[in-house]
Amino acid sequence: MEHSQPIIHQFNNQRSLPKSPSFPILLVIILTVGLGILTGFFVAKKQGVNNQNIDNQLSTAKASGISDKSTFKDKAEGILKEGGIDGEGNFHLERPGGLSQNVYLTSSTVDLQRYVNRKVRVWGATFQAQKAGWLMDVGYVELL
Repeated sequence: MEHSQPIIHQFNNQRSLPKSPSFPILLVIILTVGLGILTGFFVAKKQGVNNQNIDNQLSTAKASGISDKSTFKDKAEGILKEGGIDGEGNFHLERPGGLSQNVYLTSSTVDLQRYVNRKVRVWGATFQAQKAGWLMDVGYVELL
């Protein structure tokens, strides 16, 4: 059986490379990416300012926590200071009468840090303590 066409074919060895984007298209891509990055930067910066303003407003809040005071059986007032006693409490209230009158405080519902060095009234539940004369878990705090 004879073949009229050869079994092995010659292929064109020249490879065609994809054309690179023209200069205007490349420029548009670079400008678009650059503007996107700048927009994100300015939006993030503005958002940071807004968060700072919110924090400032919150730090001057007259009260914070669970507003139904009837759920708490104990209350105390004094100047809120940082620091507990021998690992009990993270804050304490300084009250007239000296160290023996301090109320040591902890809270899982109120950010007491915002009220440090301010006169406050707190509502909460008293817990048994080893070192503190009075240890309270604060549920509500109010500026006086």
